[in-house]
Amino acid sequence: MAVRDTAATGPHVLRRMNVAAVLAALRDGGTRTARVTDLAARTGLSRPAVTRALTELRECGLVESTAGAGPQQLGRPAQYARFRAESGYVAGVDIGPHHVHVMIADLAGEVLASHRAAVNAGVAGPELFAVVRSALTTAAAGADVPLSRLWAVSTGTPGIVDRERGEVLLAPSIPDWAGLPAVSLLRNWLHCPVTIDNDVNLAVLAERWRGAAVGAGTASGTGSDCLVFVQWGRRIGTGIVIDGRPYRGHSAAAGELGFIDLAGSPDAPAGPRPADGMGPFEQLVGAEAIHRLALESGAPVGEAPDIAPLFAAAEAGDRTAVEMVERVAARFARGLAALLLVLDPGRVVIGGGVSRAGDTLLDPVRRHLRTHTLVPVTVSASALGERAVATGAVRRALDVAEERVTAAWQGTGRSPQAAPEP
Repeated sequence: MAVRDTAATGPHVLRRMNVAAVLAALRDGGTRTARVTDLAARTGLSRPAVTRALTELRECGLVESTAGAGPQQLGRPAQYARFRAESGYVAGVDIGPHHVHVMIADLAGEVLASHRAAVNAGVAGPELFAVVRSALTTAAAGADVPLSRLWAVSTGTPGIVDRERGEVLLAPSIPDWAGLPAVSLLRNWLHCPVTIDNDVNLAVLAERWRGAAVGAGTASGTGSDCLVFVQWGRRIGTGIVIDGRPYRGHSAAAGELGFIDLAGSPDAPAGPRPADGMGPFEQLVGAEAIHRLALESGAPVGEAPDIAPLFAAAEAGDRTAVEMVERVAARFARGLAALLLVLDPGRVVIGGGVSRAGDTLLDPVRRHLRTHTLVPVTVSASALGERAVATGAVRRALDVAEERVTAAWQGTGRSPQAAPEP
């Protein structure tokens, strides 16, 4: 667990940090039940500090005392503290042009229900918001969780997002989505904190938490300290983690790999952007471009935009398909290398629909990358697939819920519903 506000000083800040540390140790300890001695060892805190933190967490309803299991010993039975994951719930929402995916989880991050709703082609912002509300209602009912018991909701969506103001600034793939006050509307409806972020930024968070990058590169096992996640589908986006922290850039536009121009002449003026907002790299190697190239070469594909037959044929040894996959891999590796040479992340996770091709595509990508980069980089497919964004949104919602606990419950015993908005 990351310690927040380390620059601040004072007893209240120390108490807040201790409560947060004990909460994380109890919640993430596997059994979610532990003795004071165990928690002191996990956190490095003294027994009195752990005891005080547990007292505050009990007053908040997040912890309860329970007798230990196992053989009975002489003397007073050991008392255990149990994290009450069922005391509240969070929701993670993946909002895209083709689907809305909602996960409802308890405070330990265990997903209790998942609901995926289709979005009709060309649906505009207001209609999409109605789908989001309906999907949230359905998922909460599936988890048997009243919407009033949600402590936090996090949403992810494609485009450029201002997280601080809770606004989508640019969403080329969803008409009339930018500027719609979706966060305010959800907050007013649900009466709990609601956040929004770029979908790929949440996906990279998910891969570090429960996906392909868990424990890689860090002594703590909390995930890769430097990581690039590439969402490769019709559009191409990138989530970046540097030194364990998401990097979004000055205008929240960092990682827009899809707009790297590899095909244009370096001396020619830039032409107008296509009406659909597709970037030059997306036009070169996005799913639609792969489908078009395969058709032109005579390689097998399904009806647009189905490219799965191409990779199946390449895996089976079809020469035309193999050559087509090599061509795609070479193009993709060249564009990705520009990002890797700047960031040197050490690890790349590829998600999105194209990544379902697996090593049939990623092996040649790895091989071509070696000719463009100076140091080795680990390239792997997403372990979460279509669940990545919603899973990352759950992780973010848990962080928000924890912030409410540690900020508002400093020995007051107030419930989260009484806590101020973060």
